[in-house]
Amino acid sequence: MNAAKRYEIFRRLHDDDPNPTTELAYSTPFELLIAVILSAQATDVGVNKATAKLYPVANTPEAIHALGVEGLSEYIKTIGLYNSKAKNVIETCRILIEKHSSQVPDNREDLEALPGVGRKTANVVLNTAFRQPAMAVDTHIFRVSNRTGIAPGKNVLEVEKKLLKFVPKEFLLDAHHWLILHGRYVCVARKPRCGACRIEDLCEYKAKTSDD
Repeated sequence: MNAAKRYEIFRRLHDDDPNPTTELAYSTPFELLIAVILSAQATDVGVNKATAKLYPVANTPEAIHALGVEGLSEYIKTIGLYNSKAKNVIETCRILIEKHSSQVPDNREDLEALPGVGRKTANVVLNTAFRQPAMAVDTHIFRVSNRTGIAPGKNVLEVEKKLLKFVPKEFLLDAHHWLILHGRYVCVARKPRCGACRIEDLCEYKAKTSDD
């Protein structure tokens, strides 16, 4: 795929949704961090239901840490892997309190040192909370990047690096959200809705469908 095609793809995605954001509900960097930790192998809808009950009661490192693993588990037990996530969140809160004055770090090294925070989670927080040009490649972005030809790669890190290189600078901050939403609602896994796709004529996927 050439640069002109890529530019037009992101121009259209921008025109359709000039201010995209995560579908996780949050109001502070800390709430976002916890929501992203909880979202691993879970849906945003499921996480939002749990945090809608949790955050009015506890939405700071101190308040969530005070709940303890058992107390936190009661709020998040509807989410997959909630036991291990509860342990990670409580430990993350302890580290934030003791090492970071209860503030979420704005750099990759400190974020990835937190329990339950891998490269993808760190990228989401850096991009969404701190507006840094980071690219969190989830299953949707990996699929869309490969299927369309925007940034094909054999693994997540390869796709991430290609997206950072190939996405036009002016669209880089929001590209993560556009690609996720496109993969979630249009370029879906089993049968892409090519007939309803704004970038169908630019996409290099060979087995296009007529579905809308």
